[in-house]
Amino acid sequence: MTSIEHITLEAADTRAAERFYAEAFGLGDLIRVREAAEPSTGFRGFTLSIIVSQPANVHAFVDAAVAAGATVLKPVSSSLWGVGGSIQAPDGAIWKVATSAKKDTGPAQKKADSVVLLVGADDVKASKRFHVERGLTVGKSFGSYVDFALTGSPIGFGLYKRAALAKDAGVPVAGSGSHRVEIGWDGPAGTDPDGFAWATASVPSGAA
Repeated sequence: MTSIEHITLEAADTRAAERFYAEAFGLGDLIRVREAAEPSTGFRGFTLSIIVSQPANVHAFVDAAVAAGATVLKPVSSSLWGVGGSIQAPDGAIWKVATSAKKDTGPAQKKADSVVLLVGADDVKASKRFHVERGLTVGKSFGSYVDFALTGSPIGFGLYKRAALAKDAGVPVAGSGSHRVEIGWDGPAGTDPDGFAWATASVPSGAA
């Protein structure tokens, strides 16, 4: 079984970032923070999503994030796929909060059903092949989108065409420098075709 145990985000102000994630999302050790070591500009090539059970929970998370200092990129709205919105944290990471449900079934809660990392791939087919060769199993695949089946993993993982991912997040696609993220999993350390650093979760790691 393959499992992503945590995501490490790099920030210029680690105390402020830690405070933001505690107040906005409360995801505990799933999201870690360390000092940024390399420059980064524009879109960093990834988004993190919090999947919830109902629209009220989407609003609860987004409202808490904005109150903690996040910037709204896409206001919460309804679509054919459900209800969602995206924000940018003070450290620069982009987050989406979404649900496939159209109606509420109970009071609002800041309760995450799952957390998913989506990486923007320049060549989705090549990136998909790379991750399959490393032991990941494809759950769903629709041309420019791939969802890997990580049963039991605290964090889900998928690929999306970089330009499409930026559009979905509500930001320009241009960006350069460090991704400022590292993926802590139960496999070997390495770098994927899109330049993202993967570290063995139990071993202290270097900069992304």
